Amino acid sequence: MIAVLVIILGYMLYRGIGAINVSFFTDLPKPVGEPGGGIANAIVGSAIMLVVAILLSLPIGVLAAIYLSEFGHGWFAQTLRFLTDVLAGIPSIVVGIFAYTLIVIPMRSFSGWAGGVALAIIMLPVIIRTTEEMLRLVPQSLRDGGLAVGAPKWRVTVDIVLASSISGIATGTLLAISRALGETAPLLFTALGSSLWTTNLERPMASMPVQIYTYAISPYDEWHQKAWAAAFTLVAIIFVLNVVVRFLTRSKHG
Repeated sequence: MIAVLVIILGYMLYRGIGAINVSFFTDLPKPVGEPGGGIANAIVGSAIMLVVAILLSLPIGVLAAIYLSEFGHGWFAQTLRFLTDVLAGIPSIVVGIFAYTLIVIPMRSFSGWAGGVALAIIMLPVIIRTTEEMLRLVPQSLRDGGLAVGAPKWRVTVDIVLASSISGIATGTLLAISRALGETAPLLFTALGSSLWTTNLERPMASMPVQIYTYAISPYDEWHQKAWAAAFTLVAIIFVLNVVVRFLTRSKHG
């Protein structure tokens, strides 16, 4: 598996190395024929929409995980777990169509908000399931000790169980970010993309996956090279996030 990853990264770097320079990360895309140009707006757009997605999905996901781990033992909890697993398996393009119907059509405009909501839906089941599993790893003796000294269950959950699982929650969040970062289809239906520098969440917004898609389907060799360079950058970011996840996981079990 490591050899396959090295081959993929090496091939992308070989195809895109000519386009990778400082201006590639700091400049806006330029029309065909003009030298230079980069993906700065796409990097910023992806970051903004990911922040929106985290702010939407993390509180809901953690609260749902706490309920499933600490309080949910009946049919409703089983139903919630089942629906979470179903949501995790829904194709991302369906999520994009849902966000398009829910947000883009009423707003009559593609927007960063719609892209953030779509990514939040994709991240939510990952956060719920990973956080629930991390909460379950907290020894029952810690819960019993808190209850034995007279602390209410909600206080034990917050001060002991949740505090002991912070690194696990961070791990689940990073995994969810890695899952959402490379999604293209939902953003095509929601944020759409832009060649301009925009941080306005109510307007169409650039993103790295859509920029890669735009470059890749063009008939121009120069844009193909930029597509490979942007793809290498995206995979490198995801690789770093997964390395951080492994580090946090090892620290947790160590």
